[in-house]
Amino acid sequence: MPHTRTTPTERRRAFREQLASGRLLRVPGAINPLSARLIQDTGFDAVYLSGAVLAADLGLPDIGLTTSVEVAGRAQQTTRVTDLPVLVDADTGFGEPLNVARTVQLMEDAGLAGLHLEDQVNPKRCGHLDGKTIAPRAEMVRRLRAAVDARRDPDFLLMARTDARSVEGLQAAIDRAKAYVEAGADAIFPEALADPAEYEAFRAAIDVPLLANLTEFGRTPLLDAATLQNLGYNIALYPVTLLRLALGAVEDGLRTLATEGTQESLLPRMQTRSRLYELLGYDGYAAFDSSVHNFTLPPGT
Repeated sequence: MPHTRTTPTERRRAFREQLASGRLLRVPGAINPLSARLIQDTGFDAVYLSGAVLAADLGLPDIGLTTSVEVAGRAQQTTRVTDLPVLVDADTGFGEPLNVARTVQLMEDAGLAGLHLEDQVNPKRCGHLDGKTIAPRAEMVRRLRAAVDARRDPDFLLMARTDARSVEGLQAAIDRAKAYVEAGADAIFPEALADPAEYEAFRAAIDVPLLANLTEFGRTPLLDAATLQNLGYNIALYPVTLLRLALGAVEDGLRTLATEGTQESLLPRMQTRSRLYELLGYDGYAAFDSSVHNFTLPPGT
C-alpha cells in the first residue's frame, strides 16, 4: 500500500545529512497530509508543519491555543504519507520544562524528523506581529536542556527559534542563539530578520544550520533561493504559502459559484479526479487488495 517506505529513523538521518551537505533545503508548509504528498511529488526536500496553519485549520488564531496532543496527532497523520523528513513547529513547548520534555517525546513518537522551540512567553504570538514578549534567556535554556534530556533518538533535530530580533535587537538575538546552541540546540531559526545584511550577520556568528523563514506579508523580505544559498543558509521555509494559496482559491471559487450558480467556469482551475486518484494511490490500494483476496475457496467450504 502507498504509505511511507522509510522509517522515522531513516528520515531523521537523511535530514541530518541534507543539513550537513551545504545545499539549501526548500521546505514548504503542508496544510494537510495530502498536501505533504504533493510537496514530495513536486520535488521539495522536506515538509513543515506550521503552528499557525494548524491553528487556522481549526479556526483559531496563532496565539498558543492548540495543544501538544493536537499537533502530534496532525504530525502522525502527515508522517504516515510522505517519505520526506517532517519538521514541526512546537511553539514554546506547550508549557514548562516538563511539558517540553513530554512534547519532544510525543513528536518523536509521531515520526517527525525534528521540531523547533521558541523563546517567547507562553502563550506565544505570531512571530510577525507586534506585542510579543520574550522569555528570559535562562528560561529558554532550561526548555532546551529539558528537550535534550528527553530526546531518545539522537538524530531527532532540536531547533531553537529566537524572536528577540524585533524585541531586543539583532545583537541580542545573536547572543541568545549562541546560548541556545551551547544548551544543545542543533540548529537555529532567527525570526523576523529585516534584510540580507542581518542574515549575513547571523551566519557569521552561528556555526550550526540556520533556517530562513520566508512567510508572506511579514517583516522579512522574500529572498530567493539563490540568495539564501549564497548567504550560507540551510533551510528556506515557506510556512503558510500553501494555506494562503488554497484559501485564496477557495474564496474566489465560492464567489464565482454564488454569482454564476454553477461551477462550470471553475473546472479549468480544479485538480482533476484522475490526478486526485493518482495522488491518493488508488492503484496501489487496488493491487494490494487483489494480492490479499485473489484466492478461491475449495468446494464445500
